[in-house]
Amino acid sequence: MENRTKVLIVGIDGLMIHRVIDSGRTGHLKKLRDSSYFVDTVVDMPTVSGPSWSTILTGTRQDVHGVIDNHFKNHNLAKTPDLLTKALNLNSDLKTYAAAGWPPLIDPNDVGPVISDSGHLRFYNDGEKLGYLQVDEEVLNHALETIKNISPDLSFVYFCGVDEAGHKYGSVNEPYFEAASRIDGYVKKLHELLISQDEQWILIIVTDHGHRDEGGHGGDSPQERASFIIAHGVKYPHPNWPTDVKPHELVNLILATFSQSH
Repeated sequence: MENRTKVLIVGIDGLMIHRVIDSGRTGHLKKLRDSSYFVDTVVDMPTVSGPSWSTILTGTRQDVHGVIDNHFKNHNLAKTPDLLTKALNLNSDLKTYAAAGWPPLIDPNDVGPVISDSGHLRFYNDGEKLGYLQVDEEVLNHALETIKNISPDLSFVYFCGVDEAGHKYGSVNEPYFEAASRIDGYVKKLHELLISQDEQWILIIVTDHGHRDEGGHGGDSPQERASFIIAHGVKYPHPNWPTDVKPHELVNLILATFSQSH
């Protein structure tokens, strides 16, 4: 077994963790929440994907990264590198990987992107045009193959089908829970792959915001600002992180784990 502890971050857009677990449709997420490091946290306003994922992935808040909406105008991402880029700057021997269907996160030709084009393995397609039912599955399959065959040291894998369903159908109706169940199955497949590897891993799961009952987000309600962090060790202890972690603090916690285990 390698001494290096590897990290897989799974971003699930718009996931209301307690609501989907209480529905009984996300058994694997329930297992991870109940048996791992878990904390509820709160994202800054506005509760939309661009600012929230920029905060989570760069470890800085909006006044620093400059992303205040999903248009990314006048952002400062060049001076606030993402987690994968920070890790490479610390150790150029690391293998880093990102897979996502929302273009601003990862597509070098789109606005942003939050994850810079800095030597990372990457996979992307346009879920906004093709739908996340298709693109999330493509992301999953590419991630499974990449982790199995290349085993990156630090990976970010993103799914947006839950958020898509929330916008279309609301967060209290069957399509939302159906999408959550599907992504729960994706998380289970990724987790099982990590277990099968002869390596130490930390699996981290996080979201960028919640949803109103009728669907949509952006406001200041506790429901829209709700986020969470799950951190689960595979052949490695679950992280013993503080119980009041803020979204912008996750990056440094992960980087500290790398510095301790390498």
